[in-house]
Amino acid sequence: MDAFIQKFCEKYSLPIALSLQLLDNMEKFTFRKGDFLVQEGGRNSNFYIVSKGIWRGHYLNDGVDVSVWFASEREAIFSSWGYVENTASLVSIEAMCDSELYGISKAKLEVLYAESVELANFGRRLFEQQLLGLESWMITGGSPRAKERYLTLLEENPELLQYVPLKHIASYLWITPQSLSRIRAELGRRKKDQ
Repeated sequence: MDAFIQKFCEKYSLPIALSLQLLDNMEKFTFRKGDFLVQEGGRNSNFYIVSKGIWRGHYLNDGVDVSVWFASEREAIFSSWGYVENTASLVSIEAMCDSELYGISKAKLEVLYAESVELANFGRRLFEQQLLGLESWMITGGSPRAKERYLTLLEENPELLQYVPLKHIASYLWITPQSLSRIRAELGRRKKDQ
């Protein structure tokens, strides 16, 4: 079995047969680094699963680029505003490296949900996890311990450092790039001393 499918099934507690059913109804897309699924102010109501690559959700706040989330292999991505409300997105969704996604329109996904209680429950669990992730980000963003937030981010997504510029990671952590550099230097010294 494909490693991506196994990781996806584990993340969302989805039986393999159901995962394959979902993927069979999705179209595979390839993107280059810097491509967008949607740009701030644009619309996209489709639902995607990352099969390869890293994506970043971000917006401009008084000209400052603010990272809101990162997504990598096996994770779902979509414009909340486009998917839920069919309105313009407040966030741009950008490929941080060459990537592959499986995508499906909201209308087609809703048909699948109506046909399968298991798939509908998958959708519910997915949105519950998105909500928990958002609350965790909001709560930890106010934490005075940027180093802990950085270590948690690396534990959850170690591949980010390969593809995402440090300024975007710093923005996500609600710190300056200079602060992130100091944290990385401190951790590097500690590692060297061990």
